[in-house]
Amino acid sequence: MPRHILATLVAAAALAGFSAAHAFAAPSPTSQDQTFLVQSHQGNLAEIAAGKDAGRHGTTACVQRAGQTWVRDHTKLDASVRKLAYATHTTLPSTPSAAQQKELKAVQAKAGSSAYDSAWLKAQDAAHRKTLAAIDQEIKYGSNASEIAAARTARPVVAMHLDMVRGGVCHPMPHSTHHGG
Repeated sequence: MPRHILATLVAAAALAGFSAAHAFAAPSPTSQDQTFLVQSHQGNLAEIAAGKDAGRHGTTACVQRAGQTWVRDHTKLDASVRKLAYATHTTLPSTPSAAQQKELKAVQAKAGSSAYDSAWLKAQDAAHRKTLAAIDQEIKYGSNASEIAAARTARPVVAMHLDMVRGGVCHPMPHSTHHGG
């Protein structure tokens, strides 16, 4: 009997040690961190789609250039998000959220009219304000150092985008403040 108890204790200790070692090797992201990754990914997908749409349907050069900037910058930002999600075993959705898709469809309904640019700019102003709030939330409350660093890296890019569409008006990107990513 004592031998059986000893064997059970040794087995339990071995399993506990393995579990603890495994947990320290690949820490699970917190709910805040997972939410940030999912929202960032969906936001990037939405901004890439909106940028491509602005390139096709924008009626002014400023909106078309902003769209090109969105595609370039959000593609780069999303590569970082996907890498972090992979490292933390966070599953990412394959599409923007239903609300983001609905917003883009509402803007697309104005394609071919002068109302398109105004609708696109207003939607982008709102989207980038929400994105900045999510970034600030991650910086303040996140627990994964890599994700907090990614949020800090993304913040000036998203702030620059917001400056380009602030108030629903297209403001050309000054060449001297171009962040490139």
